[in-house]
Amino acid sequence: MQISSKLIVGTYGIRNFLPPKRVALVGASEQPFSVGRALMENLIKWGGILYPVNPNHAEIFGRKSYPTIKDVPSSIDLAIIATPAITVPQIIEDCVHASVKGAVIISAGFKEIGEAGRLLEQKVVEIARRGGLRIIGPNCVGIMLPSVQFNGTFLPQMPKVGHIAFLSQSGALGAAVLDWSLSRDIGFSAFFSLGSLADVDWGDILFYLAEDHLTRVILIYMESIGDPASFLSAARQLNFQKPILVLKAGRSKEGSQAALSHTGSMTGSDAVLDAAFLRTGVLRVDSFSEFFSLASFFSQRPLPLGPKLAILTNAGGAGVLATDKLVLTGGKLAELSEATIRKLDAFLPPAWSHANPVDILGDADVERYRKALEILLEEENADGLLVILTKQAMTKPKETAQEVALLAKHYSKPLLCCWMGGESVSESRRILEKEGIPTFDFPEEAAQSFSFGWLHRKNFSAIYETPILVSSSEEILKAKKNTQELLSKLKEKNLTLLTEYQSKEILRFYGIGVNETFLAKNEQEAVSIAEEIGYPVVAKLNSTKISHKSDVGGVILGISDKASLEKAFRKIRENTIKHASESAFEGVSIQRMISEKGIELILGGTTDPQFGPVMLFGSGGMFVEIYKDNALALPPLTTALSSILINRTKIAKAFHGFRGIPPVDIRKLNETLVRFSELLVYETRIKEIDINPLLVYGSMVIALDARIVPHSFTIDESTIRPPAIRPYPLEYIWKERLLDGTSVLIRPIRPEDEPLMIEFHKGLSQESVYYRYFQNLSFEERVDHLRLSRICFSDYNIEIVLVAQILVADQPREIIGVGRLGKYHGFEGAEFAIIIQDQWQHKGLGTLLLRKLKEIGLKEKLAWIIGRMLPLNESMKKIADKEGFVVYFDESSQEYIAELDLRKMDSRTGANE
Repeated sequence: MQISSKLIVGTYGIRNFLPPKRVALVGASEQPFSVGRALMENLIKWGGILYPVNPNHAEIFGRKSYPTIKDVPSSIDLAIIATPAITVPQIIEDCVHASVKGAVIISAGFKEIGEAGRLLEQKVVEIARRGGLRIIGPNCVGIMLPSVQFNGTFLPQMPKVGHIAFLSQSGALGAAVLDWSLSRDIGFSAFFSLGSLADVDWGDILFYLAEDHLTRVILIYMESIGDPASFLSAARQLNFQKPILVLKAGRSKEGSQAALSHTGSMTGSDAVLDAAFLRTGVLRVDSFSEFFSLASFFSQRPLPLGPKLAILTNAGGAGVLATDKLVLTGGKLAELSEATIRKLDAFLPPAWSHANPVDILGDADVERYRKALEILLEEENADGLLVILTKQAMTKPKETAQEVALLAKHYSKPLLCCWMGGESVSESRRILEKEGIPTFDFPEEAAQSFSFGWLHRKNFSAIYETPILVSSSEEILKAKKNTQELLSKLKEKNLTLLTEYQSKEILRFYGIGVNETFLAKNEQEAVSIAEEIGYPVVAKLNSTKISHKSDVGGVILGISDKASLEKAFRKIRENTIKHASESAFEGVSIQRMISEKGIELILGGTTDPQFGPVMLFGSGGMFVEIYKDNALALPPLTTALSSILINRTKIAKAFHGFRGIPPVDIRKLNETLVRFSELLVYETRIKEIDINPLLVYGSMVIALDARIVPHSFTIDESTIRPPAIRPYPLEYIWKERLLDGTSVLIRPIRPEDEPLMIEFHKGLSQESVYYRYFQNLSFEERVDHLRLSRICFSDYNIEIVLVAQILVADQPREIIGVGRLGKYHGFEGAEFAIIIQDQWQHKGLGTLLLRKLKEIGLKEKLAWIIGRMLPLNESMKKIADKEGFVVYFDESSQEYIAELDLRKMDSRTGANE
């Protein structure tokens, strides 16, 4: 029996009701200066089907008014609610009863007023979720979709149609931005005022905008991030196509809480948010001026391919200001070629600057600007061009702007303009902006926008640089097993702190280098150990009660003989009793003194209440909290991401070698950071970790000291905040055999697989490609780095891509098949797709891959899976039919559809019930 189409078409996403065709306005009114009237007037201008709802009026603005939304005689896409907060729960009940798809709650009086409001908001959301109704708000201004002239707000004016989508939690600031856009002739593709994010969050809106062809850049004014995983997943997917700029309020450190470890005391929610933005390619700005400047640039011109900017100006001072800002924000001045200098020399006055910035002097007329611009537009050493004009005696701002606008039509690189002044250059600015040329009031704004555009592209490229594989799945699984065994032994004691020895054992499980550490319960054992490993040695307090051993005199270095060691043992014991208690002394650890004077680093991890595990790297040693040279990242990392983390610290400059210290083996350090990130995401029972110092000297990277703080063993592990970025799903790895006996490994794809995927595509015929992608794609198109990055850097929350590798002597080799299960945002289901190299077809691999995708669907708690097939793809149709899918021909798409209702399957066996 076919699955009812409404189960597949029905969605819990906002595309289900946007843009709306039928709208009900609850709280519609004719009362002057009321929100209900302002909304009504705006919606009448929209011209769609509108139903006023107000029990106190039979008619509003000549339209029949209905007592409740249940009385409306037609289905409703969107309800806009502008009534007192106390009435909203019943209205939402009515919306659910009437099968309304979405609601915008304009009303205030919810969690922003305190506990009573919070409970009221919670009640509203519970009612909506029971009925499958999505809510935007409450306490918001509403939404605008200028391309369809939909103004579902109480704001008086609609912005022009453009390419900027603006999302705001603040209604007042949203209104100010829209008003600003009218004065600058800036257009918007959408405006969403989200209020308190009670239901629909940033991720929902971003996924919606990902499919909006008008939107080129997204601006977000954010007061809280809501669901971090939802935002990060959406941002990662969207940033492949459209830049996201965020102005986030609240950079202060007030509210940071002291933590047990160094790492905890140096991480705060705002710093973690910065790390999250960096990881996903989101660009954070600090002011509204940056917000507007960057919005104009990002939405109207291509982003720079490099950092080098050429500057054309008629005022030397303006050029200097632009240069300073350019260099300070990460850009560079383009070095003009000799050919360009000669061409400029041929017509410019002798006093011109003869360098970049190209100062063509204060008496420059339109013709001088035009000639100089034509030459600079051909400068191959420049990645973009900034044209600055200050109004002087010979200057003609309007005519110059017209010439720039004409020449810009043939320029493919970023072109920015700065016409300095007020009313006298306002018409000129409009000419440039009308032609899609970003225009700025001041040269510093323009230069910074160029730099930020380049840094955004550079960071994005670095994030998706093909990494090197560090740990195999088998190594991680073994490390997890060993760690769980160790922690289970400690669970009985309910320890709140692991000893250095125990902490280093866990590090060693995950392949992180540690110096050998031996435990001594008494002086005799300490001497025996030291004589075996050789003097000089280090003696450290072993304790599950004291975190920072140095604070209580629990570390003694450079012990060179038996007498000194016996004395050190006694001293550590006395210090511990003095500063803590006798029970805090649990012996002394003995380690060989490291003679190499390398660089001391810190590597740490902590659990953020919103983002889960967070990783810290930077300068270490005893002054770690004084220097505060560190950077944060969200694990898990790849080698490419670890390089970004390392290079964000000042200490990284020392890794090239200095003052007799050899260069650091960066590859080895990267591997250590990647392994540490794996520990953080797979051992969520661990609350905090410090490795301080992590000593690096040449190829040596070892943890000299370590402490681990577990979450209380009385806490249910399911309540611990998981990683915001889902780690590699080790649970989806299988070893299977094909029909001809070939052994294969089936596992999720990972970022390091790009080279293997390139080889995989070499084994595909055009017929196989056409059957999979429903179009002819050349080999070059299929192996394009950006395209493969989107596949290999899979977001496991959104899709699971399986690869099948041949096993030779139990070692994985080339990829011969790929299966994808992509979740539909807002749906309960997913779509599958499979492609297999031609020489490996008809050997049972397609069946194996589909079977595994079904199993994943069950474990991911999906309701259904569908697949789409071309009519000639007989093999795939047979496989789907054999695996229990309902296969039928869809007339509208001229494709075969395979559907499987997972709710009717046994979650343990995968068989139909």
